[in-house]
Amino acid sequence: MNKPVFVNTTTTLQAEKELAEKLRELIQGVRWLQNWKIQSKSFDSDMKWDIAVGPGDRTAFVVECKAQLAPSQFLQFAQRRRQSVLDDAVPVLAMPRISERMAELCQAEGWGWFDLAGNCHLEIPGTLLLERIGHEPAPIAKSNEANLGTPESGRVVRALLAPENAGRLWTQRAVVDHFHSLPLPIPSPSLALVNKVVQYLRDQALIETLPQKGFRVSDPAALLQLWTKLYRFGRHIRRRYFTLLRDQAIAQRLLDIQVFLDLEASAHACLAFCAFSAANLQAPNVRQPRTWLFVAPEFESAVIARLEASPVDTGDNLVVLTPDDLGVFYGLERRSNSLACTNPVQTYVDLRHAGGRGDEAAEAVFLQCLKPRWSGIQR
Repeated sequence: MNKPVFVNTTTTLQAEKELAEKLRELIQGVRWLQNWKIQSKSFDSDMKWDIAVGPGDRTAFVVECKAQLAPSQFLQFAQRRRQSVLDDAVPVLAMPRISERMAELCQAEGWGWFDLAGNCHLEIPGTLLLERIGHEPAPIAKSNEANLGTPESGRVVRALLAPENAGRLWTQRAVVDHFHSLPLPIPSPSLALVNKVVQYLRDQALIETLPQKGFRVSDPAALLQLWTKLYRFGRHIRRRYFTLLRDQAIAQRLLDIQVFLDLEASAHACLAFCAFSAANLQAPNVRQPRTWLFVAPEFESAVIARLEASPVDTGDNLVVLTPDDLGVFYGLERRSNSLACTNPVQTYVDLRHAGGRGDEAAEAVFLQCLKPRWSGIQR
């Protein structure tokens, strides 16, 4: 008779063995922890955790080894396992690969973590902190992982994060229909893409499914940080210009151009303050000498002529970005007596990649424009 082969069990046992060895390596790398013992669970053991670690007979860390675990599964898993934590021991999650999102969730719940690459965060408050990051993690299959760095995925993320949509209940079809209803000609993402993005964000514990059969963003700040890392600012064509016009004259001429274009039925999303110039209106914090604009390619020559600007290699005071996708014009903030600004979400991600004091300006936009609107749905 053929013997059954338990593939999942074999994979888990192999992962436990490799992770126990990696933990031993991490502990032995700290000279004053040489007297610590690492005990692994055996088949005849009554241990409730895969690994127990500590000095002598004391247990400092209890480790649960997983071959894989999605961030969306972590909170329920952590609550269930917390009931069996020994005394003051710190629970630790060990996996072949720990994503940044999983690491954030572990630390938020008071868990330590480590992976096979040697990245770790093992902390006993007030006593020990062993933290190593930056090692290239083990590769994983990404066939079902949405790429949030593409223009199409970016449109979905903008809609989910826009402060005017904070707390909104969505369905996948509603996301598609939302773009069809916009007054601006921003291409709608396909239903298949929306499905892929939503599934990925659900796995990352960034959106939650609601009883009404819809979903909403549950952790907008974390989603913003994830998208910021994947956002490809370099895909926009950046040109430098110089004009003798002063700030006030530039602003007035841009407003005149916007008023004219709004009268044209074929011209909608085409021109907006972005980056530092948008932040100067949305959350004034950083002063810098340039005007930053997003301009649709078909209107760039007309805008440059109206601003009497000339291309330069250095000494520019006008930065024109030709976007790789009209999604940058999603949710423009229109103000009286001023050119429209990019949505605060767009302003934030552009600033984070713009260099200079961009991070400082982005933080002001986050604190003044985004966080207050998201406060009711923050984790």
